[in-house]
Amino acid sequence: MIATKLALSSLRRRPAGFLASFAAMFFGATILMTFSSLLDTRTAAGPEAGETLLIMASVVGGWGLVIVLFATLSTLSLLIRQRAPELALLKSAGATPVQIGRMITVEAAAVAVLASAVSVLPSIFAGRWLVTLLGDTGRIPAGLDARFGPIAVSMGTGITLLAALAASAVTARQVTRRGAVEAIREASVDTGPTSRIRVIGAVVVLAAGLGCGLATMIAFTGTEPALMAVGGQGGILSAIGFALLSPALLGPIAAVLAAPLRRTGVCGHLTAAHLRVRSRQLAGVLVPIILFTGIAAGTLSMQAIENVAGTAPSEIAGSIETLNYVVVGMIALFAAVMLVNTVVAAVVGRRREFGQQRLIGSTPSQVLRLVGTEGTVLVAIGVLLGSLASAVTVIPYSVARTGGLVPDRTIGFYLAIAGIAVVLTLGSHLGAAAKAMRTPAIQAGQRG
Repeated sequence: MIATKLALSSLRRRPAGFLASFAAMFFGATILMTFSSLLDTRTAAGPEAGETLLIMASVVGGWGLVIVLFATLSTLSLLIRQRAPELALLKSAGATPVQIGRMITVEAAAVAVLASAVSVLPSIFAGRWLVTLLGDTGRIPAGLDARFGPIAVSMGTGITLLAALAASAVTARQVTRRGAVEAIREASVDTGPTSRIRVIGAVVVLAAGLGCGLATMIAFTGTEPALMAVGGQGGILSAIGFALLSPALLGPIAAVLAAPLRRTGVCGHLTAAHLRVRSRQLAGVLVPIILFTGIAAGTLSMQAIENVAGTAPSEIAGSIETLNYVVVGMIALFAAVMLVNTVVAAVVGRRREFGQQRLIGSTPSQVLRLVGTEGTVLVAIGVLLGSLASAVTVIPYSVARTGGLVPDRTIGFYLAIAGIAVVLTLGSHLGAAAKAMRTPAIQAGQRG
């Protein structure tokens, strides 16, 4: 009962603090409900159209599920780590680990239910639009009535709620198992090792992605219908694997970059220090950059390769191209929103740090330069890892379809995706920092 009251009080008094997790769950639930609504529509469709709708809902919705689960876990983990001092003070005041864990779970569940409820209306329109598009491209009979019913609502709400509960359970365990003094110290210096389970999971997912890439290049002749599906899976799995491994990778990368960064001046020196002492927190920013770059660049380049090969009949090729762009567009949009969402949450959570820097003499422009330097380093690392993930799709698929490594036509897609990642990351970094510094330095330095 006490934990529930604390959770509801926290939600009421700090609504802005839960905006990032609400956005992640809202967009995730919208994607899940949109593709799950195809299963509702399937109940009124014929056998052939029903099979197409089932495949779309299962394959695309399945990958959407994986990405939504991962994004929700990443966002909630970042937000709960930022509240480590607050949770540690509750613990020192007498709250038990069970009560704190229950409070975090109730908060996450309440946000998940609200986000799912709000996402119903946009999902109805998105589902109708998707069915219309499938009809226009000849994948299902034109004019088939789109339905939005219990399957879409139950799957969207249920999966979003389960993702929130799983994420809150994992992060609550990490927070509550530490003592009060240790938790407060780790809030400012977060250099603990990446868990062994996470590293093993990342290696397994990366191996699965590489396996899909090798299968694309070796086990197929280049004309099988499953080629595109297997090739796309390689890039998605690799992107998730690199994202899982990002906390472990950021430390060694930061050590390599430390010397050149320090030679660039004060901002570079502070950036090197922050990368070293806050590697796990800053790695949370890398996750959406890697996912956005890897999935968008890999899948769009794969479609460009398909256009170069041009072996499918024009009407079929056009349908596949349209559907690929729609599917990739929805997933890439979700990843882009998560990129901005995560960056803003991470930067706004550093208001106290920015206030303290200004109190000791830093000017707002100097703080902005520091944030910009950090953002530049993070987006460079994220785009690099995302590019490696996309290569697991692009190179094997190009070899299988054209016999060459990478057609020139894919370069434009890659540069566009990388450019968007840079603009979104730096824009959200600087915009959030500028907004955070509107709070007077004394006030920000005291309350955070």
